[in-house]
Amino acid sequence: MNEERRIARCIQSALFADQVVVVDSGSSDRTVELAKAAGAEVHVYADWQGFAEQRNRLLTQCTADYIFFLDADEEIPPELASEIATVVAGGARGVWEILWNQVAYGKPLDRMKSTGGIPRLFQTQNLLRYEGVVHEGAILRDASVPVSRFKNRLFHYSRETIYGSLQKLAQYAQLGALKRAEQGKTGGVLRGMASGFASFTQLYIFRRGFLCGPQGFLFCFFIALECFFRYAMIKYDRDALKVAAKRSS
Repeated sequence: MNEERRIARCIQSALFADQVVVVDSGSSDRTVELAKAAGAEVHVYADWQGFAEQRNRLLTQCTADYIFFLDADEEIPPELASEIATVVAGGARGVWEILWNQVAYGKPLDRMKSTGGIPRLFQTQNLLRYEGVVHEGAILRDASVPVSRFKNRLFHYSRETIYGSLQKLAQYAQLGALKRAEQGKTGGVLRGMASGFASFTQLYIFRRGFLCGPQGFLFCFFIALECFFRYAMIKYDRDALKVAAKRSS
């Protein structure tokens, strides 16, 4: 959605694949035009029903034996591309996870322990669908297949500007609040402060965000703010969450 700044580089990093499919959510900028020019097969689904549904729509367009999910703010480095190609060429069974190399405010956070461990490569026939409002999860036909993890990390340009981080904070805090409200969880300022403090401590101290300078601090701080506001929203944005739930249903 409106990813004209990054979409071409994202697609170019994936052109080693037999098929590159883009599902667009109704962009009003040049995202679709640039994606087609970069060599992707583009399908537009402007009736937004959530991240899981967009992935499910993408899945219906995939004709390959394996499918790798790549977000517009990510890039596959050559070393990871080689790993993926080796797995596919060998016809292996399983699910493969990626780790992120976060790039925040113009700086790769190389000295920070990677976040991720997210399943991204699947045998297409084993992947039934995705479920979930945010941080959606894959539902498999055979959940007993082995799970492996790629050695090389995926570049993730999730936080390039302060303004963009604030926009993402609002979106993901609301989606996270909606998910937790549907699970019957309660919120409030104290609950949010506890969640935010725990998140910041985990990222900044134990995952070594403090080694990455001001960019590392900002990255950890924004994630902690998201944790705080999702619990504040559960209590103080109840009406807004009801509207969001109807919009995503």
